Amino acid sequence: MSTISPTREVKVLVHGESENPTKMNVRAGKFELVIDEPEQMGGTNDGPSPVQVLLMALAGCLNVTGYEVARQKGLKLNSMKVKIEGVMNPCTFIGCSFEERAGFQQIKVTITPDMDDASEEDVSAWIQETEDRCPVTDNIRADTRIMVTSG
Repeated sequence: MSTISPTREVKVLVHGESENPTKMNVRAGKFELVIDEPEQMGGTNDGPSPVQVLLMALAGCLNVTGYEVARQKGLKLNSMKVKIEGVMNPCTFIGCSFEERAGFQQIKVTITPDMDDASEEDVSAWIQETEDRCPVTDNIRADTRIMVTSG
């Protein structure tokens, strides 16, 4: 699967333009996505919210990473289901309190793999390695430096 050189950096570029205070049209390569807020947050509900997109990205990345880890370990992964539940308090975002982080306080991921001839131990080791090697998991957990500037 992997065609990326292990010694080369890969840059990922995304462009966005706001349509209104809650809605942004985002492009990544040839793909477009509308990110919006639900109506109860003042949005038009024309797309997933930013935090939903984050969790969707986590699910997608765990999928790709899980298949690559299975391939490298010689495991036959037929399919996998991923359920993600994020718990957050929107108070910091909306400005009613600054006691908690603005983001998720907890993210619970449940992966259900359909794997041929894998023991419980194999599945457990596969899930742990998938979690450890997933770039989105790493970015959510780590203190990735983000520089927001005017352009």
